[in-house]
Amino acid sequence: MQLTRQSEYAIRTILELSSLPEGEFIQSRTVSVRQELPERFLNKTVQILARAGLVETRRGMQGGIRLAVKPEAITIADVVGVVEGKIAINPCLADGYHCANRSECRVRGILNRAQEAMLAELGRENFAGLAGNDIAEEAV
Repeated sequence: MQLTRQSEYAIRTILELSSLPEGEFIQSRTVSVRQELPERFLNKTVQILARAGLVETRRGMQGGIRLAVKPEAITIADVVGVVEGKIAINPCLADGYHCANRSECRVRGILNRAQEAMLAELGRENFAGLAGNDIAEEAV
């Protein structure tokens, strides 16, 4: 499984907005340049984030985009979920998927644990920490 480019752009956009002073708007063009994102695609991504209530947009001279939620309350899992929908690393883990082999499948449990671990890791850090310099590097 691979995240889409739109998820990557959404993560980078939220990270950029998280580094701004609270409540400050920034032009999407500025985000596009700083993050090296195609502006048209960024604008589509911002619309998705705005519909989900993560960002706010305003037209005009004092307008732009800004976070609608504190960065402490947003994780990468949240952003990916908004863009991608509910994540399923295999179709058998998707809501509503019917598999005739489900009752005797020996792999589904392993895939489910892997999916839960991935989502837990993506939900571990919030954007306030990611935008700051206060994250201690972990030894691998």
